[in-house]
Amino acid sequence: MTGPAADGGLTPPSRSHYFDADPTVASAPRDVRWSVAGHPVLSRSDGGVFSGNRLDAGTAVLLERGPVPTGEVFLDLGCGWGPITVSIGLRVPAATVWAVDVNSRARTLTRANAESAGVGGRVRVAAPDDVPADVAFDEIWSNPPVRIGKPALHALLQRWLPRIRPGGRAVLVVSRDLGADSLAVWLSTAGHRVQRVAGARGYRVLSVHPEATDQLPAATSASATSASATSATATSTADRHGHRG
Repeated sequence: MTGPAADGGLTPPSRSHYFDADPTVASAPRDVRWSVAGHPVLSRSDGGVFSGNRLDAGTAVLLERGPVPTGEVFLDLGCGWGPITVSIGLRVPAATVWAVDVNSRARTLTRANAESAGVGGRVRVAAPDDVPADVAFDEIWSNPPVRIGKPALHALLQRWLPRIRPGGRAVLVVSRDLGADSLAVWLSTAGHRVQRVAGARGYRVLSVHPEATDQLPAATSASATSASATSATATSTADRHGHRG
């Protein structure tokens, strides 16, 4: 694909990103073996989607070390091939999970993986613009696409955080090296209550309780803090190391 890049240059013709609507990289389906609360899960992934050959290390930290999902209506923001959606669907029997991604291949995989896991009837897979405006969420769970750049990431959060119901929260996992602390500061300056509730392998799990979602600020500088080191125990058919990028 060729077109203007964020820096004013040109994206190389052969370059395809997991946040493209229609990835141009060749399809290469593969199995991913992982677990939810100790129970094995077999999913399918593919090229051209985020962490296409494994359960990403950051997502593993989120699912293994993050808080217990609470509520009835959830949003998996940037669902990829669907591990967060499937995990919440299995852990919360009454949950309805909206699985949202710009990537059409990712949405197809999430739909199939939810069906395979037995939770497809409670999963709503959609492109961002196809989520009805009147749908609100008890919780948003996300390994957000930080590689889209800070302005785009902030715009993404500005779009979806206001749709959290009163008393709800967002649960995010972000790599320390890719701006977890600066993101926490940015959210805090908006009046949100931000807590780091877990950490492992260089990732922060943030719990964000929106309090003033109508006015999110521009980026601010980081305030560094240390994370606890706890191992996440996810397995896959390929290398388990990596991060959202």
